[in-house]
Amino acid sequence: MQAWSRRRRWTLPALVIVLFFFDLFLAYQLPQIHERLSWRMEIYQAEVRQFLLPHPQTLSTPEPQAAAMGRATLSAVAPTATSTPPPQPSQPIPGPNSSSTPTSAPLPSRVMLTPPSHEYQLFNNCGPATLAMTLRYWGWRGSQRDTAAILKPVQDDRNVMPYEMVRYVQDNTQLQALLRYAGTPDDLKRLIAAGFPPVVEKGFNVIENNLGWMGHYNLLTGYDDSKRVFVAQDSYEGPNYPVDYDTLLAGWRAFDFLYIVVFPPEREQEVLALLGANADETYNDQFAIQHARQEVQALSGKDLAFAWFDLGTSLVTVRDYGPASYAFDQARYAGLPWRMLWYQTGPYFAYFYTGRYQDVIGLANETLDQQEFLEESWYWRGMAKIALGDPKGGADDLRTALSKHPGFPPALAELQQLGAHP
Repeated sequence: MQAWSRRRRWTLPALVIVLFFFDLFLAYQLPQIHERLSWRMEIYQAEVRQFLLPHPQTLSTPEPQAAAMGRATLSAVAPTATSTPPPQPSQPIPGPNSSSTPTSAPLPSRVMLTPPSHEYQLFNNCGPATLAMTLRYWGWRGSQRDTAAILKPVQDDRNVMPYEMVRYVQDNTQLQALLRYAGTPDDLKRLIAAGFPPVVEKGFNVIENNLGWMGHYNLLTGYDDSKRVFVAQDSYEGPNYPVDYDTLLAGWRAFDFLYIVVFPPEREQEVLALLGANADETYNDQFAIQHARQEVQALSGKDLAFAWFDLGTSLVTVRDYGPASYAFDQARYAGLPWRMLWYQTGPYFAYFYTGRYQDVIGLANETLDQQEFLEESWYWRGMAKIALGDPKGGADDLRTALSKHPGFPPALAELQQLGAHP
């Protein structure tokens, strides 16, 4: 009787505790609570994971035998002399004044556009939030919930690619958008001065909670030469956030100096004139390759790693996969942040299309071991498995890609090609 009484005294508090945590679990599933707390849970999970299974701070380097496959392409990617003239556009660039060039008129020393209403990002919502602010500048009515519903239907998805943002504008609004690479601070200033705030993607180190290097979008709505700052509508830091010129360049290099311009269709000719020769996409592709080659020649350390990666990215754009694979090898040897493939997938393209399927699988495994909500990594691992004669394993990975991003077009297309159900 006494033993039963003791069990009863302990059973009730235990039941209360179980019910308390069960209620917490149910509450956490509510969207409004999940959005506010999920990023904190992510931080705690990352800290625990790093404590139990510490990961290296850089991506792995290629196996010597695999890297040797690309050495024959060294001459194709060797840096050219900085005095080499840039390629010429394939056709004249139309504009309102054919006698002027983007550099003919001096830029104002300070421009501040009226910014759109600011919006802090929800969990992992940098891209959708930044795009929503960009669209609101042009009178669009909506929020990051609208953009995210299409760009990343699963909230835990860790990244939105620049091309996906451009496609969203073209398919879901009455505006247009262009994506270009190898931009310069003057390119950004010229667009801002003309009333076209650009979006850039850059890397930065998150000091808070020691999260390390991450990719991040910024909408730039102003600049001030006297203070050497751009003014960003930053979904993480806040409105009118100053970004030092040198800081921007250092972070921007990690993403091949890409920029997105959104504009009303009736103002397309203005934008093309502002871009100058880079309005021609073929020209811009070649210009980006040359720009990266020059940076490879001039830089060292972490900057050199990003320069090699930029060269690989630019070569993938023109489907020159052999030289691209060599460039990515050199970037990995120089030391890339371990989150690099969360945001850019050029190495998957280069290695896959040069038959280096095990490299694709190895990089995908390395990336997915740290973060599973990356549909691109699931997709490319699946593609490599299929190429190695494992269609079932490949199809399973493609279906997982769809679970992370419902409707992900490449995974759907490949499953259809295989005759497998999604």
